[in-house]
Amino acid sequence: MKKYTVFKYLAFAFLLTFAINAHAQTDSTWTQNQLMQPAVLANMLKTNAASVTIISVGPFSDIPGSIHVGMVKDADNLAKFKTQLSKMNKNKKIVVYCGCCPFDHCPDIRPAMQTLKEMKFTNYYLLDLRHNLKVNWIDPGYPVVKE
Repeated sequence: MKKYTVFKYLAFAFLLTFAINAHAQTDSTWTQNQLMQPAVLANMLKTNAASVTIISVGPFSDIPGSIHVGMVKDADNLAKFKTQLSKMNKNKKIVVYCGCCPFDHCPDIRPAMQTLKEMKFTNYYLLDLRHNLKVNWIDPGYPVVKE
């Protein structure tokens, strides 16, 4: 009887872990194709920065040339984000990022991506900062704003 109970708990733990990981890797707010790798954006900045609009929807704006609207979980900053977007061509390549924390905890990327979708933008991406800006952008040596 005791072996059965242990097995039952282990099976439950495995299924729970699988479900959590599956949710973290696939989010209905964006597709896998909408995740832009940091190296790709860094290369764009080097070769053709004018081809992309980068918008920071988090607490800081450390990527050169990015527009800082602030944390869009706040209504005022979300309104600022929408105003910024209303001035743009719907087909313009846009990359949003926050970088404050891992995706599964970030309160800002989902409202940003949802807003782009609702406003019918067609060429928008989320910078793939799975851990945070420091780990996925700064530590690899990609360009940052000089203070």
